[in-house]
Amino acid sequence: MNVAALLASLEASALATRIRDSLYLFPLIESTHVIGLSLVFGTIAVVDLRLLGVASTRRPFSRIAADTFKWTWAAFALTVATGLLMFITNAGIYYHNTFFRMKMAMLVCAGINVLIFDRTAARSIQQWDRDRSAPPVGRTVAALSLAIWIAVIFLGRWIGFTTTQTDLKTEPDVNIEGFLPSSVEEGGARTPR
Repeated sequence: MNVAALLASLEASALATRIRDSLYLFPLIESTHVIGLSLVFGTIAVVDLRLLGVASTRRPFSRIAADTFKWTWAAFALTVATGLLMFITNAGIYYHNTFFRMKMAMLVCAGINVLIFDRTAARSIQQWDRDRSAPPVGRTVAALSLAIWIAVIFLGRWIGFTTTQTDLKTEPDVNIEGFLPSSVEEGGARTPR
């Protein structure tokens, strides 16, 4: 099965049709997605600001990480689930959207950034856990993390404003008579509607 056929089958699924045809489901899913992303970013920001030595400097990094990462992963799972539900409603359009692809690339970068932290600064956490800030590589990873997640948020919003299900080559059917305050009869006299 090629990509176009897969995307078409996702869009034609009963679940995608139900979400697309409902007046309330898509906005509810999108709102939940935004709440989840806010929790992801908020919890990651707490950890990153601690690594940078900007906030919560009196608490050990390991304690802050233990307290926040469980919420980060739960919110991330919620965000992925709601993102997939939104994606299937218009998979072909989203797949070809540049901002969607950039957002996915930023999510991959976020994952790579976490792996770099795990392979470097996290291995020596006992040495700097109570220090005001992480070693230089930890601070660099934290700064990159904040930049990446801010980019994810911006790109996500641009996706919503650069996708459409309608074909732009067709002219919209607009009846301006409905906007006029009154109509004109054959004799030229105006009568209120």
